[in-house]
Amino acid sequence: MKKIFSIFTILFFSIECANSATVVGTVNGNPITDSDITARTELMARQGKVSTTNRKQAFQNIIDDYVKLDYAAKFNVKPTDADADKELKRMNLGELSPTMRSMARLAVRSDIAWQVITSRTIIPTIEVSTSDIAEEKSAIAREHGLPIEITMIRLTDIPSEIAQKLTKPKSCDAAEKMVEDLGGYPQKITAMHYELAPEIRERISGLPLLTWSKVENSSVVLVCSEKKGKEYKNLDNIIKQNAEFKKASSIADQQLKQLRRKAVIIINDDRYKL
Repeated sequence: MKKIFSIFTILFFSIECANSATVVGTVNGNPITDSDITARTELMARQGKVSTTNRKQAFQNIIDDYVKLDYAAKFNVKPTDADADKELKRMNLGELSPTMRSMARLAVRSDIAWQVITSRTIIPTIEVSTSDIAEEKSAIAREHGLPIEITMIRLTDIPSEIAQKLTKPKSCDAAEKMVEDLGGYPQKITAMHYELAPEIRERISGLPLLTWSKVENSSVVLVCSEKKGKEYKNLDNIIKQNAEFKKASSIADQQLKQLRRKAVIIINDDRYKL
């Protein structure tokens, strides 16, 4: 009985190993096995990317990795496993099985290669307009705030008939007096732009100096002055780089789609049909 059980156990694990090593597809001759997809799915889960279609997405990601690396190799860009291991150490993904480490290295090497290709072949062709920079600055201002000291006046619980009487003042002091003459209690605030609440940053975005905002939630605001901090000096360069990166990423995504169409992709399992 023990002998029969042992034979059954060996047979069972042999079948399991065979299934795990089943080649479900190839990309330009590079095989992708079921165990590769399982490992990649586990890596995605560790990075917080969980969904019901993870296995199909993992398969797609592996395809893209090989496509990127094959294209980068044409420019002699060939990141090594050692390069990948340095990044993986920084990512701190925990203990990895041999297959997971192999898939992690593949993913990191393709990311490194694609970044190099993007910086060499796409970013030098990018031109950003003043409107692109202004749009990016507005997005950063709304989401994170800017290194600018803001002095502003805020009025809360203001009746609509009083709000209609507010006119453009000549100075911050004049604005305070105007409010007091109308029976209000102005709140004068001085703070860094990034310290303000997101809804306040949103309201003052694009608002000219010494101009009352529209009434929202029975309140109005007025920006008296703005003073750029020391950190602001490099902000324009950072914003320009961000705008260039966004444009370059969009172009790179389109290029990847074209490369994927040209790649020789063979899928042996209907579950992973693209």
